[in-house]
Amino acid sequence: MNPSAPDASAATTADPTTADTAAGPGVNGLGHVHFLGLGGVGVSAVARLMAADGVPISGTDAKELPVLEEFRRAGAAVQVGYRAENLAAAEDQLGHPITAVIASSIAAAGNPEYDEAVRRGLPVLHRSQGLAALMRTRRAVAVAGTHGKTTTSSMATVLLEQAGLSPTFAVGANVAGLGVNAAAGTGEWFIAEADESDGSLLNYAPEVGVVTNVEADHLDHYGTAEAVEQVFVDFTERITDGGALIICADDAGARALLAKVAEPLRARGVDIISYGTREDADLRLSSVTPAGGTVSAGPEQAELRLTVPGVHNQLNALAAIAVGRRAGLSLRTSTEAVSQFQGTSRRFELRGEVSGVRVYDDYAHHPTEVAAVLQAARASLATEQGQVHVIFQPHLFSRTAAFAADFGTALTAADTVAVLEIYPAREEPIEGVTAALLGHPVRSITEAVDAVASAARPGDLIMTLGAGDVTALGEHILTALTERR
Repeated sequence: MNPSAPDASAATTADPTTADTAAGPGVNGLGHVHFLGLGGVGVSAVARLMAADGVPISGTDAKELPVLEEFRRAGAAVQVGYRAENLAAAEDQLGHPITAVIASSIAAAGNPEYDEAVRRGLPVLHRSQGLAALMRTRRAVAVAGTHGKTTTSSMATVLLEQAGLSPTFAVGANVAGLGVNAAAGTGEWFIAEADESDGSLLNYAPEVGVVTNVEADHLDHYGTAEAVEQVFVDFTERITDGGALIICADDAGARALLAKVAEPLRARGVDIISYGTREDADLRLSSVTPAGGTVSAGPEQAELRLTVPGVHNQLNALAAIAVGRRAGLSLRTSTEAVSQFQGTSRRFELRGEVSGVRVYDDYAHHPTEVAAVLQAARASLATEQGQVHVIFQPHLFSRTAAFAADFGTALTAADTVAVLEIYPAREEPIEGVTAALLGHPVRSITEAVDAVASAARPGDLIMTLGAGDVTALGEHILTALTERR
């Protein structure tokens, strides 16, 4: 594949929902690529892979991050703090003119480097468009769904890696055992997490599409649950002729999606593989235990044993096993390989233990995710007397407003709950929307840490939950536990 270079005569905007990249530039046609938001998990993944393919890269982020130093050591031109002159400085350092810019979702008009790229007439691509260019050189698996995308794509990566297929991958967190969120393999398969939050999953045209579940979320972007459902319909239409759709039979939203798309997909020769605990699932988990169960595919059977807890992770593992079978692996090989999965960052991640109290962190920021992770936490307790203590930080005013009652219900699965104020991320406050809507006392960070550390006893679990900066509290909790012991 040797597509022509992108037309730099007119700048394009980094809108992830409008561009059809099927006929767009491949990696070899991009030249020197400058990244905006280089330290972010999505943008850094694309940059890692392009650098591995020999593309000269440079980039900027708003603050210093460990990943930026990794890029510097690899020869990239990296700056902290957005300035228009950074583009010229990167060109001088690398000796190549910038021919394209790839931006995170938060880099837009008003960012001085974005504006400079537009002034120059450079193509400005969304990170998903850059990833799509990379994916076109390999057999692509795109993992979509409201929940479980990162874990499922990570599991599929570990499975193929353990089976010796050396996949290329780009996922939303560092994968335990691999240490990075993206790497270029030598095999033909490419595993990618497909994000629905901004519609960017529609930039991919995978051979294999995975849908873990379909549920209302990101209503600040979509407006209605029906619009969320439609984007998954559109995603399945992007699966190439003769490809495969792997879809969860246990999820009501996924079953409703399948009812809409099964006939047109089969007409294009797309295989449909359902997975779950239901008797009608093509890939079925039965005899379920906290660690796994029996996986059946027709007459074939194999035993699944996972080190990560929760039924939701068992379902994620089934999706990964289905990917392995699509890649030509036996059921037994796929099941044994996925059992080697050790987790990802911010997904039931153990931060430490003090005097028998374990402290975990999880990215859960939707009521369904909170309920699933607390179920897994309860199953992970060493004794029936053990308790689960939670610090939860709501993420986004719009999500808090839409799901306040559901969050309150999900959090009742914990024995004690300390709720922090809402992490706003990209949003402005909404009048009347506060963390108090969740029905639990709202505490300061200091009060929350003190509350869970004081309540915890040997055998208990403490969990920090949310997509915001609550993730930084693990060390503070461990320190507080140490002082109390």
